[in-house]
Amino acid sequence: MTSQVKPGDRLPQVTLFDGAPNKPVRIDELCAGKSVVIVGVPGAFTPTCHSSHLPGFVADFDKLKAKGVDLVICVAVNDPFVMAAWAGALGSGDKVLMLADSRAEFAKALGMDIDLTAVLGSVRCRRFSMHVVDNVVKSVNAEEDSSKVDASSSCRLLTKI
Repeated sequence: MTSQVKPGDRLPQVTLFDGAPNKPVRIDELCAGKSVVIVGVPGAFTPTCHSSHLPGFVADFDKLKAKGVDLVICVAVNDPFVMAAWAGALGSGDKVLMLADSRAEFAKALGMDIDLTAVLGSVRCRRFSMHVVDNVVKSVNAEEDSSKVDASSSCRLLTKI
């Protein structure tokens, strides 16, 4: 098991997907030279992710931009089509880039994987938020209980940027 990502660590060289399997995105290339917020969630359309966690980042987008954030990314262990549909349902538009971690490679590389086979059918991503500058992790806020939103909320992350 990989140890959990911490401030000072670099983002892994992992490929995620933007809306379709033929749209690969290397997370380290995407975040190079930028101030980025990455939000990890257990799954698209799951109640807590859909009703409170990600909507907070959509609502606080302008506040994040005012603090110098160039890009907000949401990552979930789902297929890219589901992530694209979720973006449409949330109305996240150009505020949050929704990326699919189809095989949980990003979650595992960060040490943020959690076995939720009993409830969601597979290994998923723990609920977290992090601030990254030029691929270097500046802060990480992970939930002990991925069914709740507290430490990883947008308002908490705003205090650490």
